[in-house]
Amino acid sequence: MPDRFRQARWDEPLIKDLSRPGRVGMLAPSDPDVMAEFADPMALVPASMRRASVRLPELSELQVLRHFNRLSQMNFSVELGMYPLGSCTMKYNPKVSEMIAGSDTMKNAHPLQPAETVQGILSIFYELERALSEIAGMSRFSLSTAAGAQGELAGVLIMRKFLRDQGRPEKDEILVPDSAHGTNPASAAMAGFKVVKVQSDASGLVRARAVSELAGPKTAGMMFTVPNTLGLFESEVVEVSKAVHDAGGLMYYDGANMNALLGRARPGDMGFDIVHLNLHKTFATPHGGGGPGAGPVGVSKELADYLPVPVVSSEGGKYSLDYGLKNTIGPLKGFVGNSAILLRAYVYMRLLGASGLSNVSSLAVLAANYLWKSLDPAAFPASHAPNLRRKHEAVVSVKSDLPGGAMTVAKAILDYGMHSPTVYFPLIVSEALMIEPTESEPLEMLDEYASALNEIYDSMKAGTLGPVPKNTSIGKIDEVKASHPMTLKVHW
Repeated sequence: MPDRFRQARWDEPLIKDLSRPGRVGMLAPSDPDVMAEFADPMALVPASMRRASVRLPELSELQVLRHFNRLSQMNFSVELGMYPLGSCTMKYNPKVSEMIAGSDTMKNAHPLQPAETVQGILSIFYELERALSEIAGMSRFSLSTAAGAQGELAGVLIMRKFLRDQGRPEKDEILVPDSAHGTNPASAAMAGFKVVKVQSDASGLVRARAVSELAGPKTAGMMFTVPNTLGLFESEVVEVSKAVHDAGGLMYYDGANMNALLGRARPGDMGFDIVHLNLHKTFATPHGGGGPGAGPVGVSKELADYLPVPVVSSEGGKYSLDYGLKNTIGPLKGFVGNSAILLRAYVYMRLLGASGLSNVSSLAVLAANYLWKSLDPAAFPASHAPNLRRKHEAVVSVKSDLPGGAMTVAKAILDYGMHSPTVYFPLIVSEALMIEPTESEPLEMLDEYASALNEIYDSMKAGTLGPVPKNTSIGKIDEVKASHPMTLKVHW
C-alpha cells in the first residue's frame, strides 16, 4: 500500500531568493480612459503612508502563483488524506462554508463600520450566540475569544474576578485532572492560581471521592474535560461538580472534546458554570498551522456580566456590539473575534440543523469505536478500561517490546498518505497513540487506516520496516526544532 502514495517534492527556494529588483506582480492601470474615470489609484494612498521601499520580494504574479502551488503540493491537509489527530478534531469543512465566508460581503466588511451598516452579520452572530447557549446549556456566550486556549484563560479569569467580588480572595487553587490537556494547568497558572492535580483511577476516570478529598476552602474551581483525553466519558461528572460546588468553587468545562456530546448532552446540565467551545473543531474548520480559531466562552446566568467584551446584543430589532457589561473581565481580542470562523460555524449549524448536529456526535463515536476495534489488540492494547466504549477518540499503546514505539508508527503511517495520530499524549499512557477519525471519514477509509497500522506493526515485529518515512517530501525531522518559534520565523 505505501507505493500508492508519493508526496510531491520540489527543490523550491525561498521566495526571497526568487526575487529580482524591479520585477512586479501588479501594475496600477495606465489606460487613459480608466485613469480619466478613476484617476490615479496611487493618489488615493496618503503621502504619509507611502514608502520608497518595504523590502518585499519582487516577483511576477506568475512566479508567485507557481511558487505557492508547488509548496501546497508538498503539504498535507484533511483534503488530501485522513487526518485523525486525536483531541484536535480535524474534520472536513464543507466548501459552501468557505464560499460564504469568502464572499465579497464578508471580505469588504470592516470592524470599524457603524453598527447600522453591518446589521446582517451582527444578526448572524447573535443567532450563533443563542444557538451555542442552547447547545451548551449556558445563559450567554461571548464570541470574541480567538481560540480554545484563550477561552480557557477567559474562564479562569472570570472565576478569579467573580470570587474576588464575592469577597473570597483566599480561594487560589484550581483542581486539574492528570489526564487534562496541557493548556488547563497553563491557563490556571497564567491567571494566578495554584494547580492541584487530581489523580485519575486505574481505569483513567476521575472519581468524586478523590475530588472531595482535595476540595476545600482554598478551592476556586475545577477544570474538567468530558469526555476525557482517553476518549472516556467521566461517569461521575455530576458528583464531581457537586463536590466542587459544595466547597464553594466553580466548574469549568473544557470543550475540546465536545464533538462527542454535540446534540446529546449539555455541560450546563452536568453542573458546569463556565464552558468554552472550539468552533474551529466541533463546528468544522481544521486548525492546522496554528489557526485562526474561535473559542467562545459561555457562562451561567450568575456569571453573565463577567464575560469578555464585546458581546452581541439585540434591542428593538437592532443589533450592536455591547462593551458595557457591568463586571466584565475586559476585552481579550479586538472587536467580535475571528468573524470568518464564526460565520463558518453558523453555516455548518444551519446546514445540519438540530438533528444533523446530533448525528455528528453519533457518527464520530461510531467511527472511533469501529476503528479502535479494527486494530490488532496484541499490537495496540487499550491503555485504560478496555471494556468501556470510547467516545470521539481512542487511545492505545504501541506494544512496548518493539523498538521505535509510537514515534516510529507515526512516521511510518505518513508513507501511506495518511496523517499520524497524536503521539505521547495523554502523559499517563506509555507509547500513546490518540486516534480521532471524526464523523467525516467513510467506512473504507477507516478500514484502510486500521489495516495500515496493523501492517506497520507486523513490519516492525519482523524487523523489515526500515527507515521511515520514505515517501514524503521531507524525511524525518527534528521534532523540537520544527516547532520552535525561531525556526518558523521568516527573515529577510
